[in-house]
Amino acid sequence: MSMGAYDENEHERREQQASRVDADFDDERTIYHGEVEYDSGDSAEALLDQFEQIKSN
Repeated sequence: MSMGAYDENEHERREQQASRVDADFDDERTIYHGEVEYDSGDSAEALLDQFEQIKSN
């Protein structure tokens, strides 16, 4: 059998495998407790100044 070629049994095996649903996983949601903190960084003006400095070098 050449690469990419398969007989009817292989076709049926692939069809069965593709139609099978894997329901063997945990259905519950994970609940996280804690805090999230975001650092917004520099202001837009400071970033533009930094960009201008980089561009001029």
